[in-house]
Amino acid sequence: MLFENLNVIEPILKALQTEGYTTPTPIQAQAIPIVLQGRDLLGCAQTGTGKTAAFAIPILQQLKDEAGPKQGPRRIKCLILTPTRELAIQIGESFTAYGRNLNLKHTVVFGGVSQHAQVNAIKSGIDILIATPGRLLDLMGQGIISLKHIQIFVLDEADRMLDMGFIHDVKRVILQLPMKRQSLFFSATMPPDVAKLADTILTKPAKVEVTPVSSTADTIQQALYYVDKNDKKKLLIHLLDDKAIQSALVFARTKHGADKVVKDLVKAGVKAEAIHGNKSQNARQRALSNFKSGEIRVLVATDIAARGIDIDELSHVINYELPNIPETYVHRIGRTGRAGASGIAFSFCDAEEKAYLKDIHKLIGKQIPAVSDHPYPLGLSVAEPAQAQQALREQKNNGFNRRNGSGGSGNSRPFNRNNNRRPKPQAQ
Repeated sequence: MLFENLNVIEPILKALQTEGYTTPTPIQAQAIPIVLQGRDLLGCAQTGTGKTAAFAIPILQQLKDEAGPKQGPRRIKCLILTPTRELAIQIGESFTAYGRNLNLKHTVVFGGVSQHAQVNAIKSGIDILIATPGRLLDLMGQGIISLKHIQIFVLDEADRMLDMGFIHDVKRVILQLPMKRQSLFFSATMPPDVAKLADTILTKPAKVEVTPVSSTADTIQQALYYVDKNDKKKLLIHLLDDKAIQSALVFARTKHGADKVVKDLVKAGVKAEAIHGNKSQNARQRALSNFKSGEIRVLVATDIAARGIDIDELSHVINYELPNIPETYVHRIGRTGRAGASGIAFSFCDAEEKAYLKDIHKLIGKQIPAVSDHPYPLGLSVAEPAQAQQALREQKNNGFNRRNGSGGSGNSRPFNRNNNRRPKPQAQ
């Protein structure tokens, strides 16, 4: 199936071709026709399936008829509410890309920066607003934003929104929306509290579920490294010796931990930066930009970035620390292997994290393959240098391949990026 088969209009098709997109992902193929019909939609799709385009494309098409000469100031007709600044910015970039040939205007508002530029954009007139809850309510309270002309409302990453404590803010926003509107609700998981929220927003929705809840994409090759906590930094540096790891998004559990990982990597000569909630918005955007451009090879993040970073050609995700919430594992590794592309995910597990690993295995319904022949196995920490050195000598004698972190049995092959051929790019 091609985008042409979904009755997408020519200006948007041209924009998609410019972006290199030809084939819709499953959620796009199912959701776009439904949204174009004006129906409410409940979408359950794991991260990386291309759901931004699943709502952005039909929204642009629905609003384009009103994009001609204006008899007055533009009014906000579409609101997209999303939990993080990074995700809001990326959704804005998608609207820019897909709507490049349309006379529609949009802007993005989020906290952590001056509101001056955002206010000026709103006052100049926009059709589509992409916002995080806090800044949106702030500007509404100042009388700068009115939602009374909203025709389409999108709640994106609903489960993440609830996890971050935005439920009351979301409800306040919903109270200001017109009763007559089209509503689109997207969530990677559908626990009871999320389903209950959906019931209050949607009217007779069509349902789209393209993958089992909380499953991992088949295109992501996963590997597990049992390692002592004190040896994790050495194992990370060892793995990064492999130049086939073109880019790596490394997840730490805390902000302090992320900064410490960056410090260790930089000391080892690896270009790296951190992105987390304590960083200023400018610093976060600069780090993300440097990572996307290839100026730095490693971006170390906390879970605020797990579903707020969209990076083309991300080769590896590395869980430096396992998350204590199993669903977070799925969101983290979903940063690679996006929209049908291949990806690789490494996870480090120390003795204290085995309970987290058990929960992850239960959630995803399979065991993550363990790599046993690496130089820092669990139980051979720096406290036992003689044993560790003996193990390393034995591994080398058995054909240990430092470059891929596996032995001569061929275990390294599944993690060789060059063994995977990428399919044609698809919309995100």
